[in-house]
Amino acid sequence: MQSKHRIFAEDMLLAPEGEDHFDRIPDSLVLIIFNKLADARSLGRCSAVSRRFNALVPLVDDACLRIDRVIPADAACDGGLASGAPRPRAVLSHLLKAMLQAVLKPFAHCDAKSGGAGGGKHAHAQQLQHHSPAQVLKNFSSIRNLRMELPVSDVGTDDGVVLKWKAVFGSTLQSCVILGGTKVERAAVSSMPSPTAAAAAAESEAGGDDSGGIPESFYTNGGLKLRVVWTISSLIAAATRHYLLREIVKEHPTLEHVALTDAQGQGTLAMAADQLREFRDKPLAAAAAANRTQVPACNMKLRYAPVLELSDGTRIHGATLVVIKPVGEAAGVGAGRKELDEFVADTFDGPFREAVAALSKRRTYLLEMNGF
Repeated sequence: MQSKHRIFAEDMLLAPEGEDHFDRIPDSLVLIIFNKLADARSLGRCSAVSRRFNALVPLVDDACLRIDRVIPADAACDGGLASGAPRPRAVLSHLLKAMLQAVLKPFAHCDAKSGGAGGGKHAHAQQLQHHSPAQVLKNFSSIRNLRMELPVSDVGTDDGVVLKWKAVFGSTLQSCVILGGTKVERAAVSSMPSPTAAAAAAESEAGGDDSGGIPESFYTNGGLKLRVVWTISSLIAAATRHYLLREIVKEHPTLEHVALTDAQGQGTLAMAADQLREFRDKPLAAAAAANRTQVPACNMKLRYAPVLELSDGTRIHGATLVVIKPVGEAAGVGAGRKELDEFVADTFDGPFREAVAALSKRRTYLLEMNGF
């Protein structure tokens, strides 16, 4: 039977002569440092340094988890060392393996990588090295702010296409903002036109429609169909991320804010304290035959500009802003018109914030979508 005695790095070092002045640093200061560090992998390594660190790491308020492979919580069980698994050939190998497991098990790396081509042993080792996000975070007992990052964006797009989205969920979708463009041109600073010339050029390419209307070609050349694909794909991506969080939210009642993003910065799923409370209190409606939350029937507001030129010279062709709210939703983020407008305005940063502000002034087109 394997011993559960923890082995720390300090046990393997010679006792230093004299007093260890590091122990004079108060726990509150060490926790501030750990909160600045935030990265779950690095905190896992810190927990193996000493008994003091092992006791403090679970108390951090802020944590960031970068995922390179999503494994469902029910699929990543601790039964990896089953009876069919290969046994170590030597006693020394067994002892070293037990020692490493004792050190690394509390905060196993979610994105551990195994190199080389593989047979069965390599595949088995790779399976042992990957854990579900819920397992990686299970020893953190006081997390208030959690940020998780997926390795790739969920919605595939063609080269040159820009697509950004942000969704807020409680037990279901509360609001979603999507910003897209079929092509982005970044102008050199030296060739930036004046604001007056830029506005004139944009209106000229828009067919001279200064009311913000959508040209007829938008409906005939597949433009509307493309925006519908963007919208549905973004909602599916958000609902899938929401479903991934169900075990984490359940097991961490201290959470006050959760953001699930991707390395490309395409989309963000956000949940604040009110949304997290609703998520725990109300049952989650899962979509049939899919590992995602069901998307309710929604009302959509679409705004479009054939060419949108920003103050830094960036030109977004086919710029589109879609604001989505569930039908009959009277609570949550964006419940009132003013609150929704503020949420939309603050959704993105940098030039995309400016693009949202410009598109918000254009004519609004209303659409409806059934739940799926």
